[in-house]
Amino acid sequence: MTVLTVNGFTIHKGRIGPEGQEAMVKAIRAVAGAAPLFSPLTPWGRPMRVKMTSAGRYGWYSDRRGYRYIDRHPSGAPWPSIPEPVLAEWRALVPGTRLPDCCLVNFYGRDARMGLHRDADERDFSFPVVSISLGDAATFRMGGPSRADPTRSVMLESGDVVVMAGAARLAYHGIDRIRFGSSRLLTEGGRINLTLRVVD
Repeated sequence: MTVLTVNGFTIHKGRIGPEGQEAMVKAIRAVAGAAPLFSPLTPWGRPMRVKMTSAGRYGWYSDRRGYRYIDRHPSGAPWPSIPEPVLAEWRALVPGTRLPDCCLVNFYGRDARMGLHRDADERDFSFPVVSISLGDAATFRMGGPSRADPTRSVMLESGDVVVMAGAARLAYHGIDRIRFGSSRLLTEGGRINLTLRVVD
């Protein structure tokens, strides 16, 4: 395993091995079975390119009213618990702190991407964000506290884990594209990104 620091983002390359990745995918399929994937609207009324769901006490949500956390799936069903294999990564990388309230699950299909954004809907930014990549590789772009700051990119592969803390906690970042079919982890291709967050 190699650890890189880029623009304050700590990237643990190859942290999760093949068996661990398969266990996580199995657990996330169970989450999506209880809380199906959906495509939220942006505040401007456009559907996002990624599909998502959540696990934990809260789920992240977006519609014309804006970005926020909600305590139930849009169907009205409660969010399922965050799977233990996912929580184990948080405990290992963020020891001695409270557990996350939310595991946001993003699924990227062939043409999906995520524009530059900040994770800024939480109350306490002293807690890090932990991001886990599963499936197809993706170009991850990292900037600074302003959208206009210079950016650098790195290829995230299946099993890589990113920790956003300190200066990187409120830095802009995004996914420019995925290399569809570059991983055999997901039968039909695509990328799953799990983002662990303390909400309140």
